[in-house]
Amino acid sequence: MIENMTELYHLRGLEAIPAGDMPNRAPAPVETWHPEHGAPIDIVVDVDGNWFHDGSPIRRAGLVALFASILRREPDGSYVLVTPVEKRTIEVADVPFVAIGIQIEGTAENQIVTLTTNTGDKVIIDKNHPMRFVEGAAAGGVALPYVTVRGGLEARVARAVFPDLVEAGCVEVHKEDRWFGVWSSGCFWPMMQADEAGA
Repeated sequence: MIENMTELYHLRGLEAIPAGDMPNRAPAPVETWHPEHGAPIDIVVDVDGNWFHDGSPIRRAGLVALFASILRREPDGSYVLVTPVEKRTIEVADVPFVAIGIQIEGTAENQIVTLTTNTGDKVIIDKNHPMRFVEGAAAGGVALPYVTVRGGLEARVARAVFPDLVEAGCVEVHKEDRWFGVWSSGCFWPMMQADEAGA
């Protein structure tokens, strides 16, 4: 299943995790595992969602999917890879995932927006997977959206996908002001005030 990965990354307990379908494997139940905290491991997820080990890119999608499936965000905001017997801190430049695909069904209040991440997760924007907008994250003063994937782990919507999300937007009165935003799963997700959007 993992070939020489335990030797390469020295993460104990990895061999006990079922392989599932790679790269579209289900996440492991990391919230139920409370092992000892080992030394940090030299794995970095850069701002574009690329994974590196010892400064070299991890090119195998199956390995990235496996690591993503055992990733957890700690209460202090740090990120760890967790197995049943060990957890190791890794470095994440922004957020661990990037939404690289989008599917839009329906219109207005009946609209459903589904995002696909670079690790194969499919996420419907809803109350359990909320979307937030971060000021200054995009050029030109437009805030970029972040969506909760699971357990406090977020995906940033890629710049190539962002125009499709905007195309699905509309203007609504939200908290007594006119806002430009996006409907999904019966919720309106405000992006910016309508006057700022020129709408």
